[in-house]
Amino acid sequence: MTATPPGDAAYLRATADFVRDHDTATLLPLLLPGLDGAELRSLAGHCRFAHAALLLLPPDEETLRTQLVACNLDFDANPQPSVVVRRRLAERHGRDEAELDVTILRPSVPGAPKERTVEIFALTVPPGSDLAELAAHEREHQHESHLAFEVQHPDPLALRGLCALLARHGAAPDGGGYNPHEDATVLYFTAPADSRTGYRRVELHAGGDHPGVLADHLGSTGADREHRSAETLLHLLTGAWTTQALAVSVRLALPDALDTRTAADAPALAHTLGADPQNLGTLLRYLTMLNVVTEHHDGYRLTELGTLLRADTPGSMGALALMYGGPFYQSFAALEHTVRTGEAAFDHLFGENHFIHFARDPELASLFDQSMAASARMFDPVPAHPAVTAAAAAPRPGTVVDIAGGNGELLGRLLTAHPRLQGVLLERPHAVEAARTRLDALGCGDRSSYVTGDFADVPTGADVYVLSRVLHDWDDARCAEILRHCARAMPAHADLLIIERVLPADSSTSLATAWDLHMMANTGGRERRADHYARLLADAGLHLLDDATPLPLGATVLHARRTTAPLPHPAQAPEATQPA
Repeated sequence: MTATPPGDAAYLRATADFVRDHDTATLLPLLLPGLDGAELRSLAGHCRFAHAALLLLPPDEETLRTQLVACNLDFDANPQPSVVVRRRLAERHGRDEAELDVTILRPSVPGAPKERTVEIFALTVPPGSDLAELAAHEREHQHESHLAFEVQHPDPLALRGLCALLARHGAAPDGGGYNPHEDATVLYFTAPADSRTGYRRVELHAGGDHPGVLADHLGSTGADREHRSAETLLHLLTGAWTTQALAVSVRLALPDALDTRTAADAPALAHTLGADPQNLGTLLRYLTMLNVVTEHHDGYRLTELGTLLRADTPGSMGALALMYGGPFYQSFAALEHTVRTGEAAFDHLFGENHFIHFARDPELASLFDQSMAASARMFDPVPAHPAVTAAAAAPRPGTVVDIAGGNGELLGRLLTAHPRLQGVLLERPHAVEAARTRLDALGCGDRSSYVTGDFADVPTGADVYVLSRVLHDWDDARCAEILRHCARAMPAHADLLIIERVLPADSSTSLATAWDLHMMANTGGRERRADHYARLLADAGLHLLDDATPLPLGATVLHARRTTAPLPHPAQAPEATQPA
């Protein structure tokens, strides 16, 4: 056995100690010092610290085995070939990849969780080898040392989000690749300059082959990047086609004519639906691309995604497809008018506010109410907010008021989850009747009462008040007035829960950003940041508590309480309406 190269054993031992002493929660703030609490929770929820890696260049296999034993690390008799590191070494030193037999070993570390390892890239460099210069350079610079995080349940969207978050905190792409021997994609980054881990490189390790994410991460020639950018822009520009394809499929009742088990061919479907067979086939192929249907040898079947458009699916999103492919689709054609003038595109196009417009057409009003019910998944599971739980557990039955509560979907869920609660719903006359029917059907009718009116009629004396997707319909002046009505009605002990999509404090991707554009075009309202809501609440004599609760579909529960004595009752108030 040849003598161990100076420093290799100590370096290996230090790496093993690092793996033993750190976990995901302690390591991420050191690696990315600028992370805020929400980002840290998101990162920790999507990936875990898997290993620290180093490159060893032993003179022979026996020396490598001795080094591992000295550090109480097991020697893996079946190491895997390295693809990515071998390629990186070849490019860095101008060598042929075939000359570099780089293998990967991942011994577990005593005292650390079994899934946390040291990753060793091993390249044998015998004495007198022409690789000696390469070995000296790599020992000095430690290019391949890095920290790795295993991505849990990787998919392209999650991977792109993680890459964007790392980039936002100063991590720069630094290579990567796909290893077919392990069926895994690795994405390398240079650590931010202010990182405090001692490691200059970071790896995201994702099971499976993710060629699109990898191509974007690696970059390519200018021509390739231009082609990819053009393709991406085409996808964005043709988004309207997707909206109409989904809406038309619902108008044709196509999802109702299919299921997930039995296939139907295009001619048979065309006969059933009264459509042109050839053109229906074109639509079906497009819906296949969207994963709404799948094509089989005997015809088309509905996917799990596609079942959400069936009329008999609980919380069907079919009505939502008709709204987004109908009146709201038309209003977006006048988006330029909104951006230039500040007037809602819907008002400009139809000559009146969309609430008034829908109220004139019972069929459209019913479709709108159905589309709102499609967002009920926002409340699944039912928001388990401490304020509601406390009201339900009080010695006397607590009361929750749902302000502009639509068809009673949310109130019904709250009353069902808390059998001691009493409920009050404030709405317009036709919505009150729909809510009465809904709450009776849920078995909550005997604990429900109804107030027909507007925001000036918020009932007094309740324990919890709910504004669910209401404030985003209005400009700041009207929001402030609505909140003042709430403050006047609320006893000193009462809680106000505001459910909205809250804009992020930075430029991170959010559903709220998309809905901000939608509200601007259709209601003249807007989505807001938490600090914006805090200012509106403060002006109304309320204060925002620091306990925001996330909900599905990008929503958040904001919690507020009174800070002043009740304000005098106003003479006038904006009309209570169901939100868009």
